[in-house]
Amino acid sequence: MRVLTGAELLAHTDALRSVYADAFCAPPWNEDERAAQAFAERLPEQAARPGFTAATAVREGHVVGFATAWTTRTPFPADRCYPQAAAPLGAERTARWLCGAREIDELAVRPAAQGSGVAAALLDAVAAGAPGGRCWLLTSVRSPRALAFYRRRGWTQVTHPSPGGRGIAVFLGPCHPAAASLVAAPTL
Repeated sequence: MRVLTGAELLAHTDALRSVYADAFCAPPWNEDERAAQAFAERLPEQAARPGFTAATAVREGHVVGFATAWTTRTPFPADRCYPQAAAPLGAERTARWLCGAREIDELAVRPAAQGSGVAAALLDAVAAGAPGGRCWLLTSVRSPRALAFYRRRGWTQVTHPSPGGRGIAVFLGPCHPAAASLVAAPTL
């Protein structure tokens, strides 16, 4: 496991694109090679974001997984899936819980390395040192396996799309101050 700066990570762009394709081109994600290429093309811009951090897992000289994270901007972004994350939380919670927090953007592990602890180690590596313990992520509800993984790792799901929905779920990290208050309280 190696924690990398943006510049260090960019030296591995081809390997990361390959891992992304292996992890997300299969069900339940069903992305295609164009999505993997788009990921590789936006990586330099993402690596320049404030608070950017990344980690890679390497076995026998080959990258088998990676994770990327950065500090969520203020005001809360309005592109990509951000509106779906903010809508159920409301403006006040979104600003308080997510803005200025460490946002886990990507977590990808080659299928052959899944179930071996690589994803957990990557997640822990990029979540470490989150400002005030404030760390969050969003994921698609298309993958019950991913949802269960985050719950097992102590992450608190704070949005709950309708059953069978195609939405996203927002999770707060185990050390996020808001997560502790939500464990005993009803979920959103």
